[in-house]
Amino acid sequence: MNASKPDTEKSAEWNRGAYVAEALAHCGECHTPRNLAFALNNRKKFGGALTAGWRAYNISSDKGSGVGAWHDEELIAYLAGGHAAGHGSAAGPMGEAVDESFSQLAPEDVRAIVAYLRSVPGSKSSDLPATLAPAAPDSHKDGLAAAESRGKQVYEGACVSCHGWSGVSEISEYATLTGARAINDPHGTNVAQIVLAGMKRSSPAGVTEMPSFGAAYSDSDIAAVANYVTTRFGSSASNLSAADIAKMRRETAQ
Repeated sequence: MNASKPDTEKSAEWNRGAYVAEALAHCGECHTPRNLAFALNNRKKFGGALTAGWRAYNISSDKGSGVGAWHDEELIAYLAGGHAAGHGSAAGPMGEAVDESFSQLAPEDVRAIVAYLRSVPGSKSSDLPATLAPAAPDSHKDGLAAAESRGKQVYEGACVSCHGWSGVSEISEYATLTGARAINDPHGTNVAQIVLAGMKRSSPAGVTEMPSFGAAYSDSDIAAVANYVTTRFGSSASNLSAADIAKMRRETAQ
């Protein structure tokens, strides 16, 4: 579409949202996959893509793998503040986009983006589960990934105090894993990247920060804990290797 030319058949809010999302924020540069010629494949507009070592997830109106099932206020909260209860927090390039761009927009502009996103036809991500996993059992001895493993050892030592064994944090909803798309992604990409790089989000209660563990743990340890997290708290287990983590380090360092 030509974002600089208003669509007279659409509302003023929709046209504003289209302009902000397409001409200013360039959402498609990250969230739209590319074809063989490396051009944006708008047949799968906003259907999700891999960008700079991170997965930019599906933001089309598909209700399973996209954001079609999100409420407007959840989308607004995610764009304006980087967090939506029950859906997780923005990290990596999306976290930067929130901090440097979306959080600075007028509320009516954020709402206009949501109105525009609602109109983008659903594009199903076949590699993502349509159903997100519920909370895990409170005891580490129950549920998936109950057996002892290196991933469980790392999680117990570095993660459980904030995220808990169920994935529903007793400390902050910002630390809750249940419901997050990254946790339910069988690639495990963003889980590993967040472990490597950490994240920081501002909330009404102050700044919530997860430290970076990239320097503290080896590639094999980070692969192990990412695989543990997606197995215990997600709907599809990832199978990352130490080589995958080494590649992520190189991609994000560029």
